[in-house]
Amino acid sequence: MIILNPKARIIAFLGIFIIVLLIGLWAFQTLKSIEMLGQTLFLIMPNLEGKKIVFIVAFRDFRDEEYFRPKEILERAGAEIKTASTKIGQAIGADGGEVKVDLTLEDLKVSDFEAVVFIGGPGAIKYLDNEKSYRIAKETVKINKVLAAICISPTILAKAGVLKGKKATVWSSPLDKSPVKILKENGAIYQDELVVVDGKIITGNGPAAAEKFGMKIVEALTEK
Repeated sequence: MIILNPKARIIAFLGIFIIVLLIGLWAFQTLKSIEMLGQTLFLIMPNLEGKKIVFIVAFRDFRDEEYFRPKEILERAGAEIKTASTKIGQAIGADGGEVKVDLTLEDLKVSDFEAVVFIGGPGAIKYLDNEKSYRIAKETVKINKVLAAICISPTILAKAGVLKGKKATVWSSPLDKSPVKILKENGAIYQDELVVVDGKIITGNGPAAAEKFGMKIVEALTEK
């Protein structure tokens, strides 16, 4: 039996600690690599070629990340993206992003698209909370297309009456729970989650949900 002096014990302990730490870091990086590979394969494998999707944005102050990240995910999967707003021109995001508007809400024909996506942001209620948007939401559900909304925009779906009896999420904060109240008042089953899927209706609760939101739209469009 080998008996180590105190100094040797400390050195041995530090050596073991460093080895365990390095193994832990290696395992963490390996898991992250596997996760990134899984996400990459998820984006590569689905084939949405030939599928058209329309993103509906406020003409001013839409939430940039909620538009650009899902759009990137869907385009990588092969989908064609069009952008609609209240008028033609350059829509400007809350963080300064610019988007070319392809068509107005009046000209939007839901039957031309496989999915309709409402983007949130500070301008969503000002520009999109109206009968034109309600008509689009109701028609999307009626003809069994994918309907998605993120951030504050699920309140638009709720007011359109398409979330009644449906599980859904929405943006809220400790100081402002009114969006949750709007969902509940209109018959939605509120879920405090990043993204909620109920049939062909997909809702996300804000910018942090943008990536998962985009992936869930891909899943919905590739389900058989």
